[in-house]
Amino acid sequence: MAESCIFCRIARGEIPAQMVANNKEMAAFRDLNPQAPVHILIIPKKHIGSLDDAADSDLLGRMMALAAAIARQEKIAKTGYRTVINTGKDGGQSVDHLHIHLLGGRAMTWPPG
Repeated sequence: MAESCIFCRIARGEIPAQMVANNKEMAAFRDLNPQAPVHILIIPKKHIGSLDDAADSDLLGRMMALAAAIARQEKIAKTGYRTVINTGKDGGQSVDHLHIHLLGGRAMTWPPG
């Protein structure tokens, strides 16, 4: 984990967060600036800068599976939800740590941005 990375610090428990899932390799917590009624961030505990830096396809699959499980837990799976991974500055990534946004609880519009 990177010393100063805010998501690494959350994963280490140094910064409080509303955790909805937490296991050996991933954490999921509510976004402090939610863009939907349900807005949860899913992160690997190992520091990975972005999707472009990710080499472990199994981990990426487990992250997506956790997103689906949380959507069921949050009761948004039946009505629908969106998963988003922003990559790089032009992709809208604001924290340099791979994370999946799980958004739901309202109808999503298209195009997203």
